[in-house]
Amino acid sequence: MEYGLIGEKLGHSYSVPIHEALADYDYRLYPTPPQKLGELLTTGDFKGLNVTIPYKQAVMPYLARISDEALSIGSVNTIVREKDGSLSGYNTDLYGMEHMAGLLGVVLKGKKALVLGSGGTSLTARAMLKKHGARETIVVSRKGPVTYNDLDAHRDAQILINTTPVGMYPGNGESPVDLARFPALEGVLDVIYNPARTALLLQAEALGLPNAGGLSMLVAQAKRACELFTGKALPEGEIGRVTQSMRATMMNLILIGMPGSGKSSIGRAAAAALGRETLDADEEIVRRAGMSIPDIFAKYGEEWFRRLESQVLADFGKLSGKVISTGGGVVIREENYAHLRQNGYLIRVERPLEMLSMEGRPLSRDLAALRAMHAKRDPLYARFAHGTIQNDTTIENAAKAAMEAFYEAAGH
Repeated sequence: MEYGLIGEKLGHSYSVPIHEALADYDYRLYPTPPQKLGELLTTGDFKGLNVTIPYKQAVMPYLARISDEALSIGSVNTIVREKDGSLSGYNTDLYGMEHMAGLLGVVLKGKKALVLGSGGTSLTARAMLKKHGARETIVVSRKGPVTYNDLDAHRDAQILINTTPVGMYPGNGESPVDLARFPALEGVLDVIYNPARTALLLQAEALGLPNAGGLSMLVAQAKRACELFTGKALPEGEIGRVTQSMRATMMNLILIGMPGSGKSSIGRAAAAALGRETLDADEEIVRRAGMSIPDIFAKYGEEWFRRLESQVLADFGKLSGKVISTGGGVVIREENYAHLRQNGYLIRVERPLEMLSMEGRPLSRDLAALRAMHAKRDPLYARFAHGTIQNDTTIENAAKAAMEAFYEAAGH
């Protein structure tokens, strides 16, 4: 055991690939029950550890030295074994959160901030706000002096930082607050990194507010921890490089577009080229319903089909690193926007209407029906999509274009 991450539940951590991208050492996940924490820290043969929920404060009594920064925050997330065998504790979360906040382009000095949550990461957020001169910091929790029932008294908040797990996988789609209650907001930070775009961040996006998710913080704090582990400085540019690489690995490539535009074929070709699993929403609907799509429409109607489709998209959208093909009508239900965008880059497939396949498609009866459908859905496709490709030559060319559009979007 060289290096690793300890916490009570680590099933969906991305720390291993991040550290593998930063340095050449063995880094593993060590899910640790509370009753085993002391034993691990006193008898483990590790060289260094990162610490996550719920142990950022619990590890402190086991440390011979704690950095001034970690002491002032009251939270440790990095432990290094010294040459004499003793343990030193540090907090690299502050460095990571400062990097994430820097992406907002919003000045913290003189601002009123709301910090949601009162745990270890909340302590880091408060330390950052103090360091950068925030005028006032209000900590909101379920049982603290300020609860979620008191939010109307803080409608003038300008910065909001979520340090709670609300909205984190598998609780996708939940938001700790309604951002519309805070008309003075200038920026939103969410430390959650799975999903990439929480319901809170999608709200911020819809309101036109600068926002940032936890992946950049995760990579930045890992970079600083790596430096403490190895004693070697890493270039600042490593944060952007690894963040971009992780984003492309984690995000789904999702194909949307008119019925019969070739999304399923393009998805299979792209998935094969990328070495990813491909998922087809229409095929999953058929599997769950136990009948073909024309039969679903005939027996239950379009509304029943759309509800089942949204359930499938909600399940698919929680996943990471897939290629997902969707039905032509996914854009007509607003809830599907969040399902697909939370972990996906959406590529719109365009194909001349006269080339669209109409076989087995209940709403694509003829060219006139397709024209009417296209006129109605065109602005919706444009809103949902991050990029557009043309499918007017071969499936191979379209799949290549989809992958290029995906990686271009993932880099931003």
